[in-house]
Amino acid sequence: MRSRVGSSAAAVVLAGLLAAGCGGGGKDTGSQSAQKAGSSGQDAYPVSVTDCTGARTTFSAAPKKIVTSNASSLELLLRLGAGDKVIGTGFPPGKGTLPGPLDAQAQQVRVLGRTVIPKEKLLGSGADLYIDTFASMGSMGGGGTGDAPTPEEFKAAGIRHIYLKSTACAAQRKAPVTDLSAVEADITSLGAVTGTSARAKELVTGMREKVAAVRKAVGGTAESERPTYFFFDYDAGTKQPVVTCNRQLANAVISLAGARNAFADCDGDYRQAGWEDVIAKDPDWIQLGVRDRGSEAANKEAFDEAEQWLKSNPATKGLKAVKEGRLLRIGSEQTTIAGVRNADTVAAIAAAVHPGKAG
Repeated sequence: MRSRVGSSAAAVVLAGLLAAGCGGGGKDTGSQSAQKAGSSGQDAYPVSVTDCTGARTTFSAAPKKIVTSNASSLELLLRLGAGDKVIGTGFPPGKGTLPGPLDAQAQQVRVLGRTVIPKEKLLGSGADLYIDTFASMGSMGGGGTGDAPTPEEFKAAGIRHIYLKSTACAAQRKAPVTDLSAVEADITSLGAVTGTSARAKELVTGMREKVAAVRKAVGGTAESERPTYFFFDYDAGTKQPVVTCNRQLANAVISLAGARNAFADCDGDYRQAGWEDVIAKDPDWIQLGVRDRGSEAANKEAFDEAEQWLKSNPATKGLKAVKEGRLLRIGSEQTTIAGVRNADTVAAIAAAVHPGKAG
């Protein structure tokens, strides 16, 4: 259950999660021991993780029954090899939307809510851990928002409540997000909590190698030579575009790929803008941000729809990227939601916007 841990407690405080918080600059004295445990591939308990406000939750052993708020945290647990501990999820992944064998495993997880898990179902699920991706996203869950359980209710039900901080804490950060360290910290923390630190280390290492290769190829590109890039969230609606600001994970993905987020001057994670704002930016490249429909054919149809909308709409058909066909077909989830595939997206964007240098 959630508790504050005093400095005298013999808890292992996970370095990455603390470092990837919402801007606090102080060092935690427990972080070095956590780094040593992680680097050795061994799992040590007790383990403590923090939420967006710095409150800590302590684990004396690995949880046995986990509920995930959505597909992103579910995918991470499956990749870590902790899928057998998951007893339910909200926002379930559609059939065919997760890669390879992960898809079959995901389809076996009980669906507690097609969107946000109803409070009564979550509290009565029998879980001993709930992993929340949506702390800062209003009605989508998180600390006391909407009809989400209160800390007291979680405690009464015997459910610890932790967050994917790379997304849940995004809007509260004090500086733009320009790398994937917060995602890596989430993977590391989930590995420590679930007793899969060795696998977490493998996943993080793989991500770092992919990003390092891109940075070697395009990292030296002058700012003035980096193309501007707009993430068009087609599924969020076309009447008024929702743009990704500099605290959103997509800002880091775009930056690492050697491009410039067209809305990097916007502080926060998301905001609604007007098409006049996009026209004023006139981006060099536009990503058709479409959520995975579960098959190649369905995804192609969705991308086609997004492209056709841009080409036929009076407000967007004159944009440079539209006229020149610089429209990238890369899924939304791997760009805006924390996961191993963020590194793949960095490589895919870099290969497109810097042909001959990356890819």
